[in-house]
Amino acid sequence: MPKLLFVTGRLAEDSLRRVLTSLGPRLGCQTEVAVLGISVAALMHVDWVSRKLTVPSDVDRVILPGWCQGDLARLQAQYGIPFERGPKELHDLPEHFGKGQRAPVDLSQADIEILAEINHAPRMTDAQLVALATHYRDSGADVIDLGCIPAESWPRSGEVTALLRREGFRVSIDSYERGEVERAVEAGAELVLSVNQTNLDWARHLPVELIAVPDEPRDWNSLERTVAGLQEAGARFRIDPILEPIGFGFAASLARYTRAREQWPELPLMMGVGNLTELTEVDSAGVNMLLAGYCQELNIGSILTTEVIPWCQSAVREFDIARRIVRHAVRHRTLPKRVDPRLVMLRDPRVRAPSAAELETLATQLRDPNFRLFAAGGELHALNRDGHRHAADPFELFTQLGVTDPSHAFYLGYELAKATTALTLGKQYTQDEALDWGFLTRPEKSLRHREEYPG
Repeated sequence: MPKLLFVTGRLAEDSLRRVLTSLGPRLGCQTEVAVLGISVAALMHVDWVSRKLTVPSDVDRVILPGWCQGDLARLQAQYGIPFERGPKELHDLPEHFGKGQRAPVDLSQADIEILAEINHAPRMTDAQLVALATHYRDSGADVIDLGCIPAESWPRSGEVTALLRREGFRVSIDSYERGEVERAVEAGAELVLSVNQTNLDWARHLPVELIAVPDEPRDWNSLERTVAGLQEAGARFRIDPILEPIGFGFAASLARYTRAREQWPELPLMMGVGNLTELTEVDSAGVNMLLAGYCQELNIGSILTTEVIPWCQSAVREFDIARRIVRHAVRHRTLPKRVDPRLVMLRDPRVRAPSAAELETLATQLRDPNFRLFAAGGELHALNRDGHRHAADPFELFTQLGVTDPSHAFYLGYELAKATTALTLGKQYTQDEALDWGFLTRPEKSLRHREEYPG
């Protein structure tokens, strides 16, 4: 049987051995633990490990703590066997080896196209337009939609379309004004939003794809007439029955998308989701996931979104992640759960905190003055050789610690603020590690690693 060597520090030894007792047989291999002369395994660095670690000759692979810094290639060359980083939390080892959560799934594909609208495009400079288009594309948008201003004519619609096309963007134009639309189409716009009975007579002859909409959201007959007119002209088009805001016909508008799919099973549909994300005062990620699921099940092949209101500042990226998750869920008939946690931002998919007994045991083992911080049981905890102090209020706890050094006080204040946030929201707090905000997480470098390895 192959043998794996797990490297850790003194304080995590007992916990690691308990995890490996149940995990080892499931891995189909032997496991051994190497305890190096450091209290906190997260503070290891490859340079230090290379001087301290002795690897038995029968070991086939070495698993280092997930926080270990440095280039593993050096260790592999020195010892002649593979090295890898395990998870940052040792209790995640079962998932790391595929013995806990399901195996990673392929989320590289998506069925729903994203059009990201630049609102009030005529009032932006060229630099602003390119910057926002780049942001949208980096967030996952497939097409950049130039949103024009009703009752105003934009003479530069063609110039801006050509500019974006030169920068490699696919472009659509959102306007009912004939001159704006024709200039953009001539310059390379591939899609026109939108066409109804007011502009059907000239729009249906454009050599690009169109979006057919009703004259008014609830006027189904006008949508049927527009669709018939476009079919008669041989035009390429998608149908958007118009999603309406909550309180203004939201449920009925969803039913119209179902009706459209039933009435025109072979025609492509589109949904403008901004009437829900922008006009509902709630974080947009959950809304985007639900709408993505609806679109996937109903075969709505494209959506239009934007990022104007503050709670929608990452809406494009949210929908990009959501469309991949729902594709996997629908195609494999599996729940969109434990697939990809990046849209769980306010709270965490799971929280592990030490028990009161574990904290007390750890407190008796500490022999140095450095504080170990935890958020558990509704309180903040600080442990070092002098004991175990805890309180629900960070100011009260800080007073108990008696710290006067400014840099140390700053560090503790920063960490206690994170821990308090974790308690408030039900998030995982791990000292010196960034709180998990899904795809919005900003990685952090621990204070100790900043001091010892500034590069």
